[in-house]
Amino acid sequence: MILNKIGLRARIFSNLIVLLGIILGGGLVMIWYTYSIEALFTNLIDKDVGVLRAVGALESDLVNQKGFVSYYFLDGDSEWLNQLNRYRQNFKTELTKAKQYIFTDIDKGYIEQIEFEYNSYIKIKDHVIELFMAQEKKAGLKLNKDARLEFFKIMDLLAQYKIFCETRINSTQNESRTQAERLRVIAVTAMSIAVILSVTLTIILMTQILDPLRKLAFETDRSGEWGKPENEVVALSHQVRGLIKDMEKFALVGNLAAGVAHSIRNPLTSVKMRLFSLERNLELSQTQKEDFAVVSEEIRHIDAIVRNFLEFSRPPKLKMQMVSPSDIVDNALQLLRHRVEAYGVTIQLNRQKKLPEILADPEQLKEVMVNLIINACEAMVSGGFIMISEEEIEKKDMGRMLVLTLSDNGPGIPTSIQEKIFQPFFSCKEEGTGLGLTIVERIVTEHGGWLDLQSREGEGATFIINLPIGKEEQ
Repeated sequence: MILNKIGLRARIFSNLIVLLGIILGGGLVMIWYTYSIEALFTNLIDKDVGVLRAVGALESDLVNQKGFVSYYFLDGDSEWLNQLNRYRQNFKTELTKAKQYIFTDIDKGYIEQIEFEYNSYIKIKDHVIELFMAQEKKAGLKLNKDARLEFFKIMDLLAQYKIFCETRINSTQNESRTQAERLRVIAVTAMSIAVILSVTLTIILMTQILDPLRKLAFETDRSGEWGKPENEVVALSHQVRGLIKDMEKFALVGNLAAGVAHSIRNPLTSVKMRLFSLERNLELSQTQKEDFAVVSEEIRHIDAIVRNFLEFSRPPKLKMQMVSPSDIVDNALQLLRHRVEAYGVTIQLNRQKKLPEILADPEQLKEVMVNLIINACEAMVSGGFIMISEEEIEKKDMGRMLVLTLSDNGPGIPTSIQEKIFQPFFSCKEEGTGLGLTIVERIVTEHGGWLDLQSREGEGATFIINLPIGKEEQ
């Protein structure tokens, strides 16, 4: 009950707002995620910076160790060796710090290599000190050259490691910046598209659904009480229920009318037979014969009206069978031969070859041809010409089709009424029932085809029957 009181517009707009909120929220979360990724990359960069600082400290401590042994042997002051030991301890401390920043095998390889070379350097240097203390200066100087080579080897390793860390920092910064910007662009684009889609959806809902629903609800309102309904669905539902009730009433009236028409037709047949019998057995004057003819013609007209009405209200079931439309055309022409001659009409049949058989009701299709031919004859008051053409064609997206074209050189059909001639009970003839073309179009439609009309006033009319060829028939 609560939902019924809420307008369809309000429900749709609320759903759109929720959808938009979800999309925007998701976009904001994505943006936040980009910053989180950027923070993660920053953390990685901080580790590299820590390693870089440790490497710089190692490089400084290693440089500071240079020369203390020489100073010691120049003046014999043991304080030089104490300072050397302090820098050695500082180097080991910084090396321990550098080990804490290890997060790749490459880092581990560099640190282990530096540590190994440094231990080798210390051993050589300590041995140099021992040689100098043992007064073996010549051997000490020679070994000191090896120590110097080891020193520069360690310096090269530290320089290489420093370059590696700097390169990795720059690469990580660029990658983090690129990824963050890319994700932000994606997020902003997604949110923009979401906003555009939401606005587009709103416009479509308003113009294509809500407004037509409201208009339909207003047009189907016969009481005039609805005015501008807040809830189009409820209003339309109310009106449709009313229309259904009216249709039920119309159906009852239709059944009643069909029953009345059927009841009229039976005594009408008896009247026709009696008149025919009286006309043969009575000696009538010329005036009486003319009166009998008028009565008979009017009864025939009434019978035609009743027959067409019954056929319109209770269309017979199609009795489908394989038949060639060419045979149906021949049967119709044979049936109407004398009647066509009486109208002073000439019929020409344009047939290249007999059309293939399709699944159809021959009697119903014959009625289509008969109705169209009679209509053309009645339209040409002073006689005329009818061309019937048959062809098999291939139509795009529709496959093979059989096309029957019936053209006359009569007065044609005015453009203003071309859309009305297929409506029930519309007729331009004084004695027409207005159901002939309606029945014709229904029969063609029931066969899966359609009926086209091409006409200009004063230039005749052309009716085109399009019948599809089913896959089974092919």
